[in-house]
Amino acid sequence: MLLDTIASPADLRKLTDEQLTELAAEIRQEILDTILQIGGHFAPSLGAVELTIALHLVFDAPHDQLIWDVGHQCYPHKMLTGRRPMLDTVKKFGGISGFPLRSESEYDTFGTGHASTAVSAALGMAKARDLLGKKYSVVAVVGDGALTGGLAYEGLNNAGTLRSPLIVVLNDNGMSISPNVGAISQHLYRITSDPMYLHTKRDVERVMLRLPLGERAFNLAKRMKKSLRQVVLPGNIWEELGFVYMGPIDGHDIPTLRWALERAKHAEVPVFLHVRTVKGKGYEPAEKDPTTYHGVSAAKKPTAVGPDGEVVVNPKPAAPSYTSVFGSTAVEIAREDPRVVAITAAMCDNTGLTQFARQFPERFFDVGIAEQHAVCFAAGLATKGLRPLVAIYSTFLQRAYDQVIHDVATQDLPMVFCIDRAGLVGDDGVGFQGVFDVGFLRMLPNVEVLMPRDQLELPPMLRYAAQQPHPVAVRYPRGNGLDEPLPFHQPIARGKAEVLRHGDDVTLVAFGPCVYWALEAAAKLEAQDVQATVINARFAKPLDETLILEQAARTGRVVTVEEHVLAGGFGSAVLELLTDRGLSSVKIARVGLPDHFVEHGSPAQLLAKYGVTVDAIERETLRLVQRKGTAPKA
Repeated sequence: MLLDTIASPADLRKLTDEQLTELAAEIRQEILDTILQIGGHFAPSLGAVELTIALHLVFDAPHDQLIWDVGHQCYPHKMLTGRRPMLDTVKKFGGISGFPLRSESEYDTFGTGHASTAVSAALGMAKARDLLGKKYSVVAVVGDGALTGGLAYEGLNNAGTLRSPLIVVLNDNGMSISPNVGAISQHLYRITSDPMYLHTKRDVERVMLRLPLGERAFNLAKRMKKSLRQVVLPGNIWEELGFVYMGPIDGHDIPTLRWALERAKHAEVPVFLHVRTVKGKGYEPAEKDPTTYHGVSAAKKPTAVGPDGEVVVNPKPAAPSYTSVFGSTAVEIAREDPRVVAITAAMCDNTGLTQFARQFPERFFDVGIAEQHAVCFAAGLATKGLRPLVAIYSTFLQRAYDQVIHDVATQDLPMVFCIDRAGLVGDDGVGFQGVFDVGFLRMLPNVEVLMPRDQLELPPMLRYAAQQPHPVAVRYPRGNGLDEPLPFHQPIARGKAEVLRHGDDVTLVAFGPCVYWALEAAAKLEAQDVQATVINARFAKPLDETLILEQAARTGRVVTVEEHVLAGGFGSAVLELLTDRGLSSVKIARVGLPDHFVEHGSPAQLLAKYGVTVDAIERETLRLVQRKGTAPKA
C-alpha cells in the first residue's frame, strides 16, 4: 500500500499525480474500514481526503500553520501526520482525539471543536508572524457550516482590514451537520450554479477541446476560469470583505487543488479559496444521507451466542434517550400551547426536534451554527408573548453566554433553555463535556436551573418550565434513560426537592441522575450501620432551602453529588446556603469533578478516573461519620 510509505507529509512529494489519487482511495478505504467499526466522525473526513493531501503537498506543516474548522474533517490530516497507527483509538479513553488537539501533535496548530473559530485564530497567527518578522503561511480550512456562525464573519471582516497574507479555504459541501440554512448558503449556491457562468464555461470548454492542441488548451482554459468568472459573474461577498476570491474548484481533483493552493500561497494579500466537495465521498450511503452519516456509532455486536452458535439478541428494548423524550414532549407541549416555538442552531436531529419541525414547520427555526443569534432571536420572540424552547448542547450554550445574560436574564423573559448533553458526554472530549452550565447559570438573577433524576421526570420538568414567566434552564444528559426508573409521584413545584430515603446519620443531596448513585451508596452504607437520607434536589436554583437546612441540622452531615465541576456547581450552592444560614458546624463533603478539563473517553471511565462514583460517595460519607472499613456489621 502507498499509505504504508507515508510517515510524514514530506513523503507525499515523492508521489506522482496518479499515485496521489491512489493514496486518496487508500485513505478513504481505511477510514471506512476503521470508523464504521469503532465509531466517530465519518462523512466530513471522507469528503476532505483530496483537499488534505493537497494542503500537505503545498504547505510545509507544522512550520506552515494549518487550522481545521470545525475539526470533524481532520481524520485524513491525522493519518498523514504520524497518527495513522492510532486511528482505531480515535475518541477512546487514552487514544487520539476526534478533533485537532495541540497537546497531541505539533501538526495540530490550534484546537478546534466548536465551529467558526478558525479565521480569527488564523488571523492572530498571521499577525503574530508579521510582528515577529517570521515567514510562514497560515491556512484556515473552514467547513461551509462554520460560515453560518457570526464569529467567522468577525474574523473575515478584520482580515480584510488588516490585509495580512492569509488563506481561507472554504470546504463547501452544502452541509454542516444538518443541511445548511440562510443567505450565505444560498449565495454559495448561486456562485456555483449561475446559468450565465455555466453556459459560458461549457462553450469555452468545447472550443478549447477542438483546437489543435486539444487537451493542453483545455487545461489552460481551466486555469483561466478565475478570469472568466470575474467577467460573467458579479462581485461576491468575499471580495467585498477584502479577499481575493478563487473558485469554485473541484475539491476532489488533486492537481487542480495543488495549482490553486500554490497560487494562493504566493499571494501577498488575504485569499479566499472556494472548494466544492462531496460530504461522505466514496461511501454511497453517506453521500445520499450525509446527515445520518456525519458521525457513526461503533458496529453493534451480538449480546450473546446460543448453544448452537446462533446470535442471540437481547429482546428487551433500550430505554428511550433523553433527547428523544425531550423531542416528543416538545411536540406535546406545542400541541397544547400555540405560543410555543422551538429554536435550534443547526442541530435539528441531534437535539430531537425533527418531529417538531415536521408537525409545526411555521413554529420551528433552525438558525444555523449561530448560538448567539439563536438566543437573542428567541428573546425577541419572547417579548411578543411566544414561549421559545431553545434546544442546545450544554457546551454550545457557552457560546451564547452574553445573550443569556444581557438579552434574556436582565429582561426576565419567559423562555426555556433545553440543555442537552449536560454532564460528561464521553468521546468528543474537552470541548464538549457539559460540566460548567450549572455554575454559569445559577449565578444569574431570574434564571431557574433544573435537572431530572431520570427520563420520567424530564417531561413534567419541561411542562413546568414552559409555564413559568421567567427564564428556566432544564438540563439533561446524553444517552438513554434508566431501564428501571423510580415511579414519578411528586409534582414539580418551584424550588421543591423530594426525599427518596430517610436516615439519621447523613444527608445525601444529589442533582440529576446522580440520585441513583446516592441511593446505591445509601444501601451500601446501611450494611455498615450508617443510615442516610437521600434527597433528589431537582433544582440547583432555587434550592429547596427549607428541606436541605432541616435535614442538615438533623443529621449534622451533608454529602452533595453532581456530574459537574465542583467550582461554582450544585455542591457549592448547598455549601453557600449552609454558611449563609449559620450552619457552618455541619460537616459537608462534595462529590463532583475537579478543576480540570476532562479528556475523551467513556463517561464510566472518566467518572472512575475523577472519583465521581458510588464508592466515592460511600468513602466521603464514612469520612464524615468517622467510621473506617466497609465490611457489613455482624
